[in-house]
Amino acid sequence: MRALGLDLGTKRIGVATSDSSGLIASPLTVLERTGDRAQDHRAIAKLIQEEEASVLVVGLPLSLSGEAGHAAQSVLSEIEEMASVVGVPIETYDERMSSVTANEMLMERKMKAQARRRVVDKVAAAVMLQSWLDHRRNQSNA
Repeated sequence: MRALGLDLGTKRIGVATSDSSGLIASPLTVLERTGDRAQDHRAIAKLIQEEEASVLVVGLPLSLSGEAGHAAQSVLSEIEEMASVVGVPIETYDERMSSVTANEMLMERKMKAQARRRVVDKVAAAVMLQSWLDHRRNQSNA
């Protein structure tokens, strides 16, 4: 089962994909927001088809306390709009600290700030998707 992971930002959407066995997540691309959510959702649907994904995993930006604040509510609202366009089930997964983790990984590789900004969203999507894959695998092994 192949999954596509999204890190929905206000300016960019980080996209990651899993391998066909559902074990490893990899950064895929960054979509620039167009200002038209319907157009953005069509671009996501196209990626789902191209990657032959059977599930879409969207990072849910919960607060550090685990509460669904304004950012999480915005993501949930967008998921509702997206659901009729993408054609696959949508799951959410806690993305707390995924961007921080992604930035730290890129800084460890001595990547300059400008270069990090171009890729951090897709790396954050991969961090979140990998956590979801690991959690799913652990649940099935329990």
